[in-house]
Amino acid sequence: MSGNRTHVRLGRSATLVSRLWLGTVNFSGRVEDDDAMRLMDAALDRGLNCVDTADIYGWRLYKGHTEELVGRWLARSGARREDVLIATKVGEDMSERLNDGGLSARHIIAACERSLRRLGVDHIDLYQMHRVDPAAPWDEIWQAMDRLVASGKVGYVGSSNFAGWNIAAAQESAARRQSFGLVSEQCLYNLAVRHADLELLPAARAYGLGVFAWSPLHGGLLSGALAKLAAGTAVKSAQGRAQKLLPETRPRVEAYERFCGRVGRDPAEVGLAWVLSRPGVSGAVIGPRTVEQLDSAVRALDVELSGEELAELDAIFPPVGGGGAAPGAWAG
Repeated sequence: MSGNRTHVRLGRSATLVSRLWLGTVNFSGRVEDDDAMRLMDAALDRGLNCVDTADIYGWRLYKGHTEELVGRWLARSGARREDVLIATKVGEDMSERLNDGGLSARHIIAACERSLRRLGVDHIDLYQMHRVDPAAPWDEIWQAMDRLVASGKVGYVGSSNFAGWNIAAAQESAARRQSFGLVSEQCLYNLAVRHADLELLPAARAYGLGVFAWSPLHGGLLSGALAKLAAGTAVKSAQGRAQKLLPETRPRVEAYERFCGRVGRDPAEVGLAWVLSRPGVSGAVIGPRTVEQLDSAVRALDVELSGEELAELDAIFPPVGGGGAAPGAWAG
């Protein structure tokens, strides 16, 4: 992985990106617009140079609202656009209209134009497929993406929520077209959900993709959820995916919080530092709701977990299948 503790190459490309990306899924509903503006300012001040969004974000108000919000932030200073990479996504249903979703060439082209207008920019640095569309042939997808890249409207193409075999199919199709293909994958990955270890991370490494984990704290589950629930201060960890997984993982979360207390470190910083320490992981997409949470994530960049601490975390949250080589892997 080229780069340093704070920045890495975007997959096999020459572009440098921060290891932490500012995710915007909590904007437009959970974070007020003025607070979101301050968060984007603070993130840029702290060295985060990638703002990650999606055309569907803002659905709590209306789909597209968050891209508009990011656009208003960018419009504050023409120079800022040169300092920040804009990553957005395509593929989710934007309305009930026929063909207003998925990864058809028609929708990819139209959705990109709408995202450009909402963001108020002439190009998107990283255009990501939000999910796999089994109805869309790869030749059709690459036809559209290649057109956007050739026109200068898209810099790089990425994926999100793909399986390892989806990455292989995408890259082999791109190679046949002599296209650059995918440079990055966003996947759900954290101590409590480690399925990406099996095939996604090996596939991404083999095809030169940078992997950026979303929900590295599993919606607050790994940020001291039990202590916050006991103190009545839980917000995100009392809802969503954290709330769903907590009943079956409570003993492990209890052990995790005891571990963090014993080593004298904040659970949120330990959980994020673990993700950043994983082989094949380039960085993480964080979704802070406050500047204090942003600063906690930045501090995690300097947390170095010892071999003994990593082993203890493996014992608390065992790898899927007990760990070991990915299927089909062998040492030669």
